[in-house]
Amino acid sequence: MYSYIIGTIKNINPQNIVLECQNIGYAIITPNNFNYHLNDEVKIYTHQHVKEDAITLYGFSSAEDRDFFIKLLSVTGIGPKSALSLLSKEDLNYLKQAIESGNAKYLTTFPGIGLKSANQIILDLKGRLTIHEVADNFHDAVLALCSLGYHKDKINTILKNLNLSPNLSTSLIVKEILKEINN
Repeated sequence: MYSYIIGTIKNINPQNIVLECQNIGYAIITPNNFNYHLNDEVKIYTHQHVKEDAITLYGFSSAEDRDFFIKLLSVTGIGPKSALSLLSKEDLNYLKQAIESGNAKYLTTFPGIGLKSANQIILDLKGRLTIHEVADNFHDAVLALCSLGYHKDKINTILKNLNLSPNLSTSLIVKEILKEINN
């Protein structure tokens, strides 16, 4: 099994991305393929899903997203397609909060998730999730950088690696993220 792959995006299509690493092209299914850009060097956290008729590689921009995908697969009746649907639309913390609060109606807004599946997700995962509260300053910094044309996934990845104090002002958070982007 692969934990992650670092490589260059060589192809993006509706089904998957192709990540080239040491002259091998890995076809990886991601929650939102079009968050990636051709020729970008990225680190994709992976999960290899084995069925009797296929071996499939799923990829995520963070280890937290991948780990949540694996938790979703443990829910009765939820397969990779439904789990990807849940991860493709929203911030992971909003999704976890919906599960913790028992908001089945919200979960049914995702493609492939009916009321029965939503209730099963809540039943199986409620109380087993870690929710990271994001300070307003961090949220504002991400929004500011997105409005300047930077990609949210890249900003969030940098933000997770920086381990900044929650007491920093929005402008200082933006400044620190821009330093990392320009390195």
